This record gives sequence, C-alpha cells and structure tokens, in this order.
Amino acid sequence: MSASGGPLRIGARGAEAKAVCVFVHGRGQSPEEMQASVLARLSASAVAFVLPRAPAGAWWDARAIDPLTSVARAQLSAALDHLAAAVSAARAELPGRPLLLAGFSQGACLSIEYLCAGLPAPDALAAFTGCRVGVPGDARSDAAPAGVPVYLSGGDADPWIPVSAFADAAQSLGIKGARLRADLFPGRSHEVSDAEIAMLDDILGDLSAGRGPRMGAAR
Repeated sequence: MSASGGPLRIGARGAEAKAVCVFVHGRGQSPEEMQASVLARLSASAVAFVLPRAPAGAWWDARAIDPLTSVARAQLSAALDHLAAAVSAARAELPGRPLLLAGFSQGACLSIEYLCAGLPAPDALAAFTGCRVGVPGDARSDAAPAGVPVYLSGGDADPWIPVSAFADAAQSLGIKGARLRADLFPGRSHEVSDAEIAMLDDILGDLSAGRGPRMGAAR
C-alpha cells in the first residue's frame, strides 16, 4: 500500500505488470478516494498503479482558472517536481513498461501542465475534467511534445472547469500536435463518469497489450 504521506501503490506487481498508471488526485482528495471512486471500477488487471499524494491535500491553493501569481507559480513548480519524481520512480521500478499519466480535476490540470512543461513524456495522458493552469494571457509552458495520445474530458456545467477552459486546453494541446480526443459531456457532475471509466479501461488495455492507445471507447 503506502507509507504515511507517501504514494499509494496498488494493482499488478513485478512481472505481472504490463503497464503503469500514475494517477493524480484532485483538490481536497486523497489517493484512497481515487482508488475507491475510479480505479476500483476498472477491469485492468495487468496494470501497476501509483497514486502520488499532495503534501497538504491540494497541489496548489488557487483555482486552475485564476491568473497565475508568483505564489501559484511556486506551488505549481513544486507540484510538478513532486509528480516528476513519482513518474521517474515508477519508470525505474518497472522499466520498459508503457506509462499512462492520468488525473482527475486538479490532478488532471497538473497532469496537463506536466506534459506542457516538456518533462519526460508519458506514453499517453488521460485528463478527466482538466484544463491548463492560469489564463491564456499568462506566460505558460508550451513544450508539450508532438504525437502523445491525449484524452481530455469535461462537463458543460462543471463548477470548477468551465467550457472555455476545457477548450483552451484542447487548443493548447492540439496546436502542439498531441493525438487528441476531447469529450465534453452534457450535464455531467464533477465526477468520472462510466463513459470515462470505459475510456480509461480502453487505454490501459491497449498499453498492456503493447499497442498505442486507440481511444475508441464510445461516449
């Protein structure tokens, strides 16, 4: 499981693990909540899951859609360092396995920023209800590598990530050449829906089988 304050590790171990998923929780949540509300609904049996834990229960204090202040930038930088260390440790523990970086809400936003920061790229990214951090007028990292499969989802009435922020993230990633699928769900509450769980299963199944994610699950 996990040491106090450390990441939660569940799923396949050693040679049984055919893929790795680093899954990042949202604001005010925990890895254990992500396990119960998201990962327990998956059928992926050959995946090792690593769930980093925000030191203070949130990766930064501001809303993702607020303009970036010096404090927010410093907190985001620290969160990216934390996530980069988790990704690096997961790769070192299970070398050669394809790695999916995924997250929900603030964790999805952090995962998107990880890719845009030009850090060592995952084999795929799944951002459930995420957006870029800050506003388009901010000086934001724009170094996402081309060709990474990215699944981006949102809801048209979500209280945390408005449609405009969802569209900004899709445009930002699309311009950089991500292999992008973006699904906006009407009326969905702030959660990971059954359709999104099916997509996550689909992506992990492809990675576990040594295929590039087709992201073909139905909406």
